[in-house]
Amino acid sequence: MRTIITSVVATAILIIAGSALAVEMPADVKAKCGACHAMDQKIIGPSFTEIAKKYKGDKDAAGKIIANVVKGGSFGWNLGSMPPKGLGASDAEVKSASEFITGLAK
Repeated sequence: MRTIITSVVATAILIIAGSALAVEMPADVKAKCGACHAMDQKIIGPSFTEIAKKYKGDKDAAGKIIANVVKGGSFGWNLGSMPPKGLGASDAEVKSASEFITGLAK
């Protein structure tokens, strides 16, 4: 009986820990970027985790992402070309998205 209780408790802890580690895409990022980008899979553009890996360790990663999103382009991904500011994101939304993406690399 003790083994069963221990197993149930351990399973519950793992489930809770796994849920806590899941990263949710902020609503504004999802609204403006989610049609072409997902957290961990390529849709039309690269996933946010792929973008984060590309810029990991770059101290100006957020600035580079902002500059790329504002001007639009393919950025070396060979997946097509993103229009400037994606789906019409404001400067504040672009900044929020870039900070979110760079935060995934930590």
